[in-house]
Amino acid sequence: MTPLAGIIAARIRATGPMSLAEYMRLCLMDSRHGYYATRDPFGAAGDFTTAPEIHQLFGEMCGLALAQAWLDQGRPAPFTLAEPGPGRGTLMADMLRAIRVVPGMAEAAQMALIEASPHLRQVQRERLGDVRHLDGIEDLPDNPLFLIGNEFIDALPIRQFQMTPEGWRERMVGLSDTGLRMGLGPVVPLNRPGQPGDIVEDCPEGAAFAEALARRIAAQGGAAILIDYGGWNGYGDSFQALRNHAPEDPLARPGEADLTAHVDFAALAAAGLRGGAVVSRPVRQGDWLAALGAPARAARLAQAGDAGALQALRRLTDPSEMGHLFKAIAFWPAGAPPVPGFEALEAHADDA
Repeated sequence: MTPLAGIIAARIRATGPMSLAEYMRLCLMDSRHGYYATRDPFGAAGDFTTAPEIHQLFGEMCGLALAQAWLDQGRPAPFTLAEPGPGRGTLMADMLRAIRVVPGMAEAAQMALIEASPHLRQVQRERLGDVRHLDGIEDLPDNPLFLIGNEFIDALPIRQFQMTPEGWRERMVGLSDTGLRMGLGPVVPLNRPGQPGDIVEDCPEGAAFAEALARRIAAQGGAAILIDYGGWNGYGDSFQALRNHAPEDPLARPGEADLTAHVDFAALAAAGLRGGAVVSRPVRQGDWLAALGAPARAARLAQAGDAGALQALRRLTDPSEMGHLFKAIAFWPAGAPPVPGFEALEAHADDA
């Protein structure tokens, strides 16, 4: 039993079963034993590898997409260049290198990182220097906002609901004789169709983040791109744990495995529209990177001696790798040109 498993079990004995959202929040962010609070989980020596850690190509494409959006909106200065959940700072470092080729952009940028983990904040300082760390989106300054979020929403706590003959009931974490187990709580008034056995997931923090993000962009200008794995209005249990680059039981080692769930891009889009921004339809990561010119950039890097560029391009864009599993969605203010690689959702609402 991990130290955090004992703490969770004691809490359940004292107050009853906890929601999956509460369980995830404790496992990932507990100040003493939480997964992100105590380690650097990225790369071959960690538990998983994200797109920025695969190759500089990904971060460069992200940076150039934001650079074109900045140019299209009249080169606002100053502006906030932000990233939530920035990991080791690799994506931000690659974006900064890319935007330095755009006259005036690097000088106008005021970088801000939204990071809850003290450990990762220190890792980011070592990579990026004296950076400004914020606790949440509400702490961002009132400037035009250009933001990239890569694999941020998938790590936010979710709630799960299962359809039973009596109606929807929330899935809860409780105790058995052998340890933690999943169970069902009381019937809840969930307004979604379903058959007995169906499971749906809700990420309230993800929707709240997206709506707040859209409100800022609608009011102050800028652009946001959120990249993650998931689908549109999905049903099913996508809650999962990853440890040493392999899946495991999410209840087995609280605090010692990464916990994630697929992102519902329909919920993000609805939140963005509530916030008043123009919202794109989701685009497959591979298609988006191809539209931005990633194949040509990878070929140039390979010709210059970067032996891993073409292999990285395949990992990032091939349908059998990350190309179809990962999607991207963008927000921008009404009246501004679309963010490069995206089209407004209204034009393709039926096939999003």
